[in-house]
Amino acid sequence: MNTTKRQDSLNDAFAKNFVSFAFGFIINCINGMFVYTYFKSVVFQQDPRYVLYIHLVINDMIMLTVTVILQILTYTVPLSFAPCCVMLLITITTNKNSPLNLAGMAVERYIAVCRPLHHAQLCTVQRAYALIALIWAVSFIPSISDVIILLIIQPLSVFMKNVICYPSSVYNTPYHETQSLVVQVLLFSFVFLTLIITYLKVLCAARAVSSSNQASAKNARNTILLHGVQLLICMLSYISPFINLILVTAWPHKRTVILFTTFLFTNLLPRLLSPLIYGVRDQKLSSHFRLHFGCKSVKSGGKSRKRTVPEKHGL
Repeated sequence: MNTTKRQDSLNDAFAKNFVSFAFGFIINCINGMFVYTYFKSVVFQQDPRYVLYIHLVINDMIMLTVTVILQILTYTVPLSFAPCCVMLLITITTNKNSPLNLAGMAVERYIAVCRPLHHAQLCTVQRAYALIALIWAVSFIPSISDVIILLIIQPLSVFMKNVICYPSSVYNTPYHETQSLVVQVLLFSFVFLTLIITYLKVLCAARAVSSSNQASAKNARNTILLHGVQLLICMLSYISPFINLILVTAWPHKRTVILFTTFLFTNLLPRLLSPLIYGVRDQKLSSHFRLHFGCKSVKSGGKSRKRTVPEKHGL
């Protein structure tokens, strides 16, 4: 596999790396504040829905950090195959974790609304951790298979060469393309069908329940709908190679700008959706968040208000 060089000028490279670092730092700071809030409040650690939520946030933070580091390194330090494959392994695995985690959160909301009597038995913290372990295992298998295919097809000397550390550049054999297509279709189909089925079930339940429970059903329905929106945005990273191909073919002189723009909108900005969709909408989480990170007036009254934190939630 031949190495290639970036076509950006020094100023363009600096601007792109600075923008990526700035966005990554800001998004990770916001996500980090929600992670801090979670671990400072035991009540969240005893609720499976918050366990799944915080796993989604931490997973996004890992992916965002490695992705930004990877981009900066490709501009500054020649990367050989071995470290590149390790970083791609982390990036691809965490990228696949997000939609699977969304499916798990949607199923939890479905059980809470449509099977409320069984929710306490089915949705436990231990099972949430078991689901997280399963998600990592399912995502890790296709990621490590990419490396195994390279070990089988390419000579070991290839791992000493320098490369542009990009999935389509490193994993460019027909076997990788077939495997990637099959995994993406199966993953997207499974998660999409899960969201559609749970949304329709909750929608039907919202019409059947009494007026006192309609608010909870409506919140669950809206949350699953937002899961679908976030899923579609997450899936943009899967079709970004096709988007790049179409746009670069139409405007070849704008190649580096197109690649950076799609990277920004399909990898960086979607990581901001989790705290906005769930952290801000959830009354319990947002209340604890304000107690930890609010203004001085809020902090000064924190002791008196600590016992009256609203227990309603919008997840």
